Amino acid sequence: MFQRLVFPVSRYMLSYTVFGSSPEFAPYLHRSTTAGGGRSVEDMDDSELRVEPSPKRVRAYLAGRLVADTRRASLVWEIPWYPAYYIPADDVTASLTPAEEADLYNVEVAGAVALAAARRFPESEQRRGLVRLEWGAMSHWLEEDEPVYTHPRDPHKRVDILTSSRHVRIEAGGVTLAESSRPSILFETGLPPRYYLPLPDVRTELLTPSDTVSHCPYKGTAAYWSLMSGDGKNIAWTYRSPLPESQKVAGLVCFYDEKTDVYLDGELQERPRTHFA
Repeated sequence: MFQRLVFPVSRYMLSYTVFGSSPEFAPYLHRSTTAGGGRSVEDMDDSELRVEPSPKRVRAYLAGRLVADTRRASLVWEIPWYPAYYIPADDVTASLTPAEEADLYNVEVAGAVALAAARRFPESEQRRGLVRLEWGAMSHWLEEDEPVYTHPRDPHKRVDILTSSRHVRIEAGGVTLAESSRPSILFETGLPPRYYLPLPDVRTELLTPSDTVSHCPYKGTAAYWSLMSGDGKNIAWTYRSPLPESQKVAGLVCFYDEKTDVYLDGELQERPRTHFA
């Protein structure tokens, strides 16, 4: 038995299929991404895709068994925010058996099957001969010998974390949530600067921990806070144990600029317009 869940994300639609955890199947999330206007990325013209070769060795595993091992992966930007890995069919070691939908395949390894977890693109000149493995269908991925989470790292994205003495005040509905003159400012390509503040400078009595967690391939796993008043769900987050390259934000609290009023050196900042708004 399975349950199909659909979540809207900005102008894209992510459709997940959650399978039961019976022993013969590896539980996973199967994603079908739909671009604006209701068009599936599978139907996108090659001219709409950005494709680059990756110099990294990339491996994917299912239930501890190797699914693919390649030094010839392609990075394909199907949506603006991050790329997906496409792997030459010759470098896929798992068995691919036809699924119910055309060009979709089940991924089979000893002791586990991921249903409809691979797709081929015979009509696409840029993607012909390549296989896209659904990221969430795999147990884990490696870039070289290090695990990578959520999605491939974007080679054009950079994350810098700089300590600062600028004065930052965060408000919501006229109420000050945090105020600090010792922020760490995280600059990430394509996103507004994020102000990470020491916990003692945050009015935690106004916040309550959320059950929400998120995963970033550059920073790690984030836990979230919501307003006690109930007006601001998942308004702030913290990385308690960030990845090595982002250790400078460990234990600090950051608020969504999109959902709060941010004063920088006394000047109210314009709210950024991103897919997090």
